[in-house]
Amino acid sequence: MTLHTISPVFDENSKILVLGSFPSVKSREEGFFYGHPQNRFWKVLANAFDASVPKNIDEKKALLLSNGIALWDVIHSCDIVGSSDSSIKNVVPNDISKILETANIEKIITNGKKADTLYKKYIEPKVDIKATCLPSTSPANAQWSLDRLCDEWKKQLL
Repeated sequence: MTLHTISPVFDENSKILVLGSFPSVKSREEGFFYGHPQNRFWKVLANAFDASVPKNIDEKKALLLSNGIALWDVIHSCDIVGSSDSSIKNVVPNDISKILETANIEKIITNGKKADTLYKKYIEPKVDIKATCLPSTSPANAQWSLDRLCDEWKKQLL
């Protein structure tokens, strides 16, 4: 069983909650979301908000919070092989109620199909908020170019 040890990023000004599935090995080592250099999440967010790509955790948190974005993952703990979403088993979901009680979340976005499937199964029945599924920023999602990802994400973030 692998435990999610990265705290959610949010504050009372957060309007959009972005949920991934579970941190990659690289993210778990770094102690922050989307830590793998090939993951396009930070490039996509920087593009959407016309900002420079953040280089460290403080800059990443600032980019999120200054644009009303809350960030966490659907899964609290699970069995996973490496960073493979397809290997995820024995899911224990995160409790997003603290975020929903603190922030005025107007939209929930899931980063990729696995996060969306897990959200619908474990969290949506409790919070009764539909999520918008966006294409994964993972390097494994090779059919989506960076430009296409940026266009699709920007439509939902702005």
